[in-house]
Amino acid sequence: MATRAERYKQAPQTTQERRAGESALSEFADYVEKQQALRKPAAVNAAANASAKNAPPKQEHAELDILDTLDLADDKPKVQLKHLLLDDSETKDDSTRQLQEIIHDRIDEGHGECLFDIGLEDNGDSQLLTQPEWDAARARLQDVLGKLKADLRTLMTKNVPDSSVDVGNELKKERGCMGKFLIRRKPMEMDDTIETRIAVVGNVDAGKSTLLGVLVKGGLDDGRGKMRVNLFRHKHEIESGRTSSVGMEIMGFDTKGEVVVSNVPGRKLSWEEIGKRSAKVISFTDLAGHERYLRTTVFGLLSSEPNYCMLMVAANNGLIGMSKEHLGIALALNVPVMVVVTKIDICPPQILSQTLTQLTKILKSPGARKIPIFIKTREDCINTATQFVSQRICPIFQVSNVTGESLPLVREFLNILPHHGQYDPTAPFEFHINDTFSVPFVGTVVSGVVKSGIVHAGDTVLVGPDSLGQFTTTTIRSIERKRIPVPVCSAGQSASFALRRVRRKDVRKGMVVLLAKSDANPSAPTISGQPKVHREFVAEVLILSHATTIRTKYQAMLHVGPVSQTCAIIDIDRAYIRTGDRATVAFRFVQRPEFLAVGDRILFREGRTKGLGIVKGVGYDAAKPLNPHPEKRGEGEEGEVEEEKGEEKSGAAVVVGPKTAAVGA
Repeated sequence: MATRAERYKQAPQTTQERRAGESALSEFADYVEKQQALRKPAAVNAAANASAKNAPPKQEHAELDILDTLDLADDKPKVQLKHLLLDDSETKDDSTRQLQEIIHDRIDEGHGECLFDIGLEDNGDSQLLTQPEWDAARARLQDVLGKLKADLRTLMTKNVPDSSVDVGNELKKERGCMGKFLIRRKPMEMDDTIETRIAVVGNVDAGKSTLLGVLVKGGLDDGRGKMRVNLFRHKHEIESGRTSSVGMEIMGFDTKGEVVVSNVPGRKLSWEEIGKRSAKVISFTDLAGHERYLRTTVFGLLSSEPNYCMLMVAANNGLIGMSKEHLGIALALNVPVMVVVTKIDICPPQILSQTLTQLTKILKSPGARKIPIFIKTREDCINTATQFVSQRICPIFQVSNVTGESLPLVREFLNILPHHGQYDPTAPFEFHINDTFSVPFVGTVVSGVVKSGIVHAGDTVLVGPDSLGQFTTTTIRSIERKRIPVPVCSAGQSASFALRRVRRKDVRKGMVVLLAKSDANPSAPTISGQPKVHREFVAEVLILSHATTIRTKYQAMLHVGPVSQTCAIIDIDRAYIRTGDRATVAFRFVQRPEFLAVGDRILFREGRTKGLGIVKGVGYDAAKPLNPHPEKRGEGEEGEVEEEKGEEKSGAAVVVGPKTAAVGA
């Protein structure tokens, strides 16, 4: 017979509780995003910390990010772009130079690319250009870009005769010729290439690997998985058709915005060929959809540090199974999400309508707080891609990998996708290892993402921590990005390092690479002895879902970036926590200490996802418990606990009675 406490713990969540938990997720994700700014690498400036403490807290609103792109500041006199584009008077040279400076600044701000409008001023006013003026303005823009070593791609035009990308103007709202252009600088070397990382998630059989195969290779699928075979890494994946590991694939765009594919039909380009011919590279992380491989998927999501997340939904199945789990993790990580609905060629119209209704309802729910936008035309695609910096927007594509429907819109969207993510190349170097290899004639190779700082081939580095918390000193023999050798690597880039005098069994996923002071790099921050690692830390967490209460000694799998290790709760700021609770919790790693910093985002789970949080402090002092007065609880709670004890005692008597009688007999 179940006790009252057990019945209470096992009771299913009410709708009200579930909604409160959903709303708490979105609010907590926003809170974590703000706290990420407090993340301090190994060496920090004390003076900067002191000034930061005195400064008032800064409120940020993701919805208002778009205002930053409108250039609304009053600190400089506004110049009409129409004048700069059409000036034929004596000041023509000055106007051209001024236009060149404006475009140069925009390209630098956009990390090598930017959008430019002819026919519209920065404040949105129409320039009312005639056809001859439009031609003259475009010719001047081409001249300026020639000096800046950049190329131009016409995304869309309105009221321009004989344009292949004219989107029409049926309502006659806009007068005059106008157009939107993508400007992209020609990379001088591999380090100048724009890199965007996208994690591809979704339920099993949603068509993740097939879509990537179609996008990258350029052909169409046969409906039986012909295109997905290129992405698989293991024999059992090819046999079952299901991804079980973290697959990687890249897609390149040249300066004119064209997809880099082979001229020979059916031939797949190597990574080196794509990298050398591309000005922008999209790195896809193909993750597993099956529940059995959730740990691998969570590891791939956190370790690859994606700029965007692509959620795949099969039109005939809807948002089922692990799709909701993956969407929840993406929302918890505050990564902008785009949705691709696949298999629309075999889906009946009424089922497709149900899927889209369900998708819209979930995206608009308090937990997601997204604005779904269905992309059906080129104009929708371009306008949404330019505003995707706002994390509230969620574009939805409906595609077929067999007929090719809407695939050009997906490619155009990926081409325009703006750079997202903030990285500090001036901070101390920190590199997180998410995979290790042993390459013949090269030695041990580690791959991952540069969290902060900059590193050169030949630098002396520290790799660790090992099981004892120690770091090994080694040298970077060479650096590769997308399998192309490069001399230097900076914050925000994914790279591979070949390490000297280190065996593969001595490095593992979750280790970090830090710069050590040496003759080659005397400017490196001085690290006294070994870098500090921690077995215990304090975090603020939000419990997403748990059937019962969580108390001390509870153990779960904890993910911090590429680190995946079992953790035990050693202290909580209250007696216990339930679903939807926010609490301060002290954790202890079970196996070995890890390298952590305040502001790191954590995710812990036991089976499915249980909670997320942010590291508030490293180390834990048992003399200063989080809950100093555990005996002081509310009267109702105390009475409930006493009642539980009484019931448990009586229950024990009922259970033990027959056993005693049996033994006596």
